Amino acid sequence: MSVKRLFWIVLDSFGCGELPDAADYGDEGSDTLAACAGSKKLDIPNMIKLGLGDIAGVSALPKACPAEGCYGRMGELSRGKDTTTGHWELAGLVSEKPFPTYPHGFPQEVLERLSQAWGRGILCNRPYSGTQVIYDYGREHLETGKLIVYTSADSVLQIAAHEQLVPVPELYRYCEQAREIMRGEHAVGRIIARPFTGSWPDFTRTTNRHDYSLTPPSPTMLDALLGAGLATIGVGKIYDIFAGRAVSECVRTRGNADGMARTAEIAERDFKGLCFVNLVDFDMMYGHRNDVDGYAAALTEFDGWLGEFLSSLREEDAVLITADHGCDPSTPSTDHSREYVPILLAGAPLKAGVDLGTRRSFADAAAACLDMFGVKAETAGESFWDEIKKD
Repeated sequence: MSVKRLFWIVLDSFGCGELPDAADYGDEGSDTLAACAGSKKLDIPNMIKLGLGDIAGVSALPKACPAEGCYGRMGELSRGKDTTTGHWELAGLVSEKPFPTYPHGFPQEVLERLSQAWGRGILCNRPYSGTQVIYDYGREHLETGKLIVYTSADSVLQIAAHEQLVPVPELYRYCEQAREIMRGEHAVGRIIARPFTGSWPDFTRTTNRHDYSLTPPSPTMLDALLGAGLATIGVGKIYDIFAGRAVSECVRTRGNADGMARTAEIAERDFKGLCFVNLVDFDMMYGHRNDVDGYAAALTEFDGWLGEFLSSLREEDAVLITADHGCDPSTPSTDHSREYVPILLAGAPLKAGVDLGTRRSFADAAAACLDMFGVKAETAGESFWDEIKKD
């Protein structure tokens, strides 16, 4: 049985246990799934039915006995643990060289170029929590007009500005200028607009965040699918993560609930190809804020939606659920964590109860996706399509 439509949903940061090299990244012992399993807010019967608790290394959830879906976990070959490298590898592209990070802030020559381009001064220039940075620098920003520039353990340059002082389109323009400046040795994975509103001490980040990623250096799964005449619909951050490359339709969202609603709407349409979805709240709202109960509640909300979504699927539809990295909300760190990511698959064209084990690379999912549609292209992964397809 062939697949006409694949709904690939990335639960941003939902890792399922430390990778063998986690200690190299300061992430030894990280396990986002296990952290959430300890919360009374977690109630995810649909993902458990698909086999989430049956995945190798997962001991914090009950097993399905037997699983109704296909399940497994994937390791990451790319050097990093951020959104860009994770999604690029999911799409078949391994990043051998890590993007630059700035644990001590950006060098002076970079700040001077940015300030000259913007016509504004710069505050902070340190790794910082996104909510804490506007608390600590928001008043000075409003008083001086200087932009709050900060980073994290990931390869990012983030620009925070109050929407009443710096209108969102203007902040976006500053990010576009920064993207042009941050090339070569300073080519960070993402420039991120971080608008906020309110009055001190009650500043609040808005949903007008916008990411400006590097363009993938070589073709990905998306190029191959689009080249074969298939749809490549990006929901949430997908368009931004791939800098628009080979994304046939961009559907921007305002958080998880909106992303799930937009995905359900797309499922009502007739198309052939991929609907690639990123649900960012797990990472942005809960992982980075060390909010275990919030993360668990968000998973519970997704799981409830998933049950309805699965029941609405058509005969030639398939669903793939995975993640792009970890962000264990129970550790002292507020940064991403180097973890395995789960694989859950379901749909009429697929067998049930197939244990895919531990896959070497996120790129295995890209190779399987291409095989689902009968598209030939080179990826860094090994397909598992033959293991899960119905004869």
